[in-house]
Amino acid sequence: MPMISEDRSLQTVITTFDVTPGTAQDLVDELTDAYDKVISKQPGFIGAAIHVNDAQTRIANYSQWEKREDFMAMLRTPEMRRRNRVINEMCKSFEPVMYDVVGTFG
Repeated sequence: MPMISEDRSLQTVITTFDVTPGTAQDLVDELTDAYDKVISKQPGFIGAAIHVNDAQTRIANYSQWEKREDFMAMLRTPEMRRRNRVINEMCKSFEPVMYDVVGTFG
């Protein structure tokens, strides 16, 4: 997996999903499939990770992109628009937020 980079030209996106324990694994499966088949093949994609809390009520998705426009273009593809409608139905809410990496460790 690529290393997290403080390179300011990269776009870091952290998306949090509010789910129920009964839908957490379904959402992880949907996100994994989206990364395997669509997202990881998009221009500018660097890497990603999916995290689930112990209670299976929150999922966090971390990804890095070459630039903001690459991430936005991926969201606008017909396939991801369809998939995001499915994802929206599987969780109470989800919110992608763009960040700058200001420190890395390890």
